[in-house]
Amino acid sequence: MSSTYEIKPENKVRQLREKASYEIEKVHGILDAGLIAHAAFVQDGAPVVVPMIYGRDGETVYLHGARKARVIKMLEKTERCCINVTQVDGLVLARSAFNSSMQYRSVTVFGKPVLVTDEAEKIRALKIISDHLMPGRWDELRDSHDKEIKMTGVIAVKIESASAKIAAAMPDDEPEDYDIDIWAGIIPITTQLHDLVNDTRLAKGLKPSAVVRKLQGRIV
Repeated sequence: MSSTYEIKPENKVRQLREKASYEIEKVHGILDAGLIAHAAFVQDGAPVVVPMIYGRDGETVYLHGARKARVIKMLEKTERCCINVTQVDGLVLARSAFNSSMQYRSVTVFGKPVLVTDEAEKIRALKIISDHLMPGRWDELRDSHDKEIKMTGVIAVKIESASAKIAAAMPDDEPEDYDIDIWAGIIPITTQLHDLVNDTRLAKGLKPSAVVRKLQGRIV
């Protein structure tokens, strides 16, 4: 089995090619680190982009939404969709506006969206999505009611092609700009889960589980 995705016209990185990667491991790693996927498709000849929560299982990305939501209905009908997940890791402050940029990790995935109709597969996909966002939490919760499962839409997108783009370097200024007395460098950016806030109707004395406490302070 190849360790890279085949380079095709749709997934080929054309700008800043030195930042491109087609390695499956890197693509999976960025997908697994993200929280929100932006799914793009065409509706009535016009482009549409919708943020969705998701989870990955091997070469399949599962997207979550309400069964009656427009995005689920449109993805069910379309033959092709594009998914992007981006993590911003820092601001790159160069000595000029032109050379200032960002440190980031980005993945773009292409594939055919398929509505998951089998109940067992849907429940499995929902667990994958839950574990992606809140590892371990699914096993603590009550079982989903039948109506809840029916009200939820899950789209499966098998990765047919993908590419990553990773920027992690220091400012790349013009040679003459390094003599200018202007500070340059990186301002790191992190996304972090903060302190727990109790539900206002939480039973008195009820403490969070070890799974929930582990989520607190997590860098995502």
